[in-house]
Amino acid sequence: MFIGRERELHSLEAVYAKDGFGMTVIYGRRRVGKSTLITEFIKGKKAIFYTATKVGSERNMELLAKQILDVVDPNYSDAAFSSIESVLDILTNKATESDEKIILVIDEIPYWAEKDDALLSILQKYIDTQWLDKNLMLILCGSALSFMENKVLSEKSPVFGRRDSQIKLEAFNYRDSALFVPNYSSEDKAICYGVTGGVAKYLAMIDSSKSLDDNIKRLFFSTDGYLFDETKNLLTQEFTDVTLVNNVIEQVASGENVLNIIAAKVREKDTTVLYSLEKLIDVGLVEKKKCITEEKNKKKTQYVLKDHMFKFWYEFIPKAISVIEMGQGELYYEKVVKPQLHAFMGSVFEDMCRYYTLEQGIQGAFGSFLTETGTWWGVEQLQDDSGKWYQQATDIDVVGLSTVDNTAVIGECKFKNEKIDKSIYEKLIGRSRLISGKYNVTKYILFSLGGFTEWFDTIDKTNLALITIDDMYM
Repeated sequence: MFIGRERELHSLEAVYAKDGFGMTVIYGRRRVGKSTLITEFIKGKKAIFYTATKVGSERNMELLAKQILDVVDPNYSDAAFSSIESVLDILTNKATESDEKIILVIDEIPYWAEKDDALLSILQKYIDTQWLDKNLMLILCGSALSFMENKVLSEKSPVFGRRDSQIKLEAFNYRDSALFVPNYSSEDKAICYGVTGGVAKYLAMIDSSKSLDDNIKRLFFSTDGYLFDETKNLLTQEFTDVTLVNNVIEQVASGENVLNIIAAKVREKDTTVLYSLEKLIDVGLVEKKKCITEEKNKKKTQYVLKDHMFKFWYEFIPKAISVIEMGQGELYYEKVVKPQLHAFMGSVFEDMCRYYTLEQGIQGAFGSFLTETGTWWGVEQLQDDSGKWYQQATDIDVVGLSTVDNTAVIGECKFKNEKIDKSIYEKLIGRSRLISGKYNVTKYILFSLGGFTEWFDTIDKTNLALITIDDMYM
């Protein structure tokens, strides 16, 4: 069953419906659902779907030619061609004759184009000189984010300016992820999002007729589980020095988020580790997070895992490899992992709350038109019982900003069974002064898995929003 991606399908249909030639570029990290999206879009349409591989330009040309002929002229599908131009000439002629628009999809185009500098220039030539008035749509798709952005989409690309649309396909947000498990409780929907990271391939493997615990045990804590080796498989596809990259991810997953500290821990030069981090950012596994009110301050940046599944894997699987290989992965999950799930979900829940705050804030739910959300961290001045002042590192989980009127909302998130009480609220109010110099804080938001104590029934909640996890899925 195809789930979600309504906006992306609408965008593709709009290009398909236009007169003459149309082109869309689709890119995003592996397993995120690019090919599934394209497959859904081309249903019932005349389409050539070719997936390039690392076999060299000549073999890719031969395989593409067969795919084209299988669709437009099956009687000649075994014909041989001397150049990519002769293959595209066949497509051009058929597009001229066809009343129905023909779609040409080249998936994983970096595998071909990075070894064949001429490919994109040849496509540009055909677009400019042959295809503009033809009943043809071209979709270029790839998982190598840096290649797609720098070689296909940038102004230096031969095909720059030829596309009608571009789609950077991201993992599903927490709300759309829940569509895969509609019968789960809100808590289990959130944890399901946390352990899969909203990645389409992993969500599709969740059997919603079974408990979440059973799914996690089957996928992660068994040697034949799809996600047991998934991190290694992905890294092997993307990197030559898997050992170094693995060590870097381990440090980021454990909470180390500053370059020089990560480099010291893995015993490598800063420049070497920086290269690995930038590659990890390119493939969508790591992101460089900035303090929301100080985005130009290079010192206030952190490297964090963007992929929640990777965080879950690195937190629990490496230390359990031997136990899992002995066939005791289910026991390990019950004894070790399950009691720590709420703690693991802390950072995931914060991301969910930031998404919810922006989603609702755009609609004016918190009294301001919010334009961005993020997190804040820094140093807080506190006073002890004797009146002596001291400094303490602190953060604010959710900061929503309105650049329209310089207002802000701030929030605290707790993925715990315990109810949020007065002390959490007072701490949040105290931290509001940390950003109040630049923004006027107009709303305080508390997000809770366990709910709220009765104390909140006794106070004025004009500037306070209490959000339960069930509220977030309404």
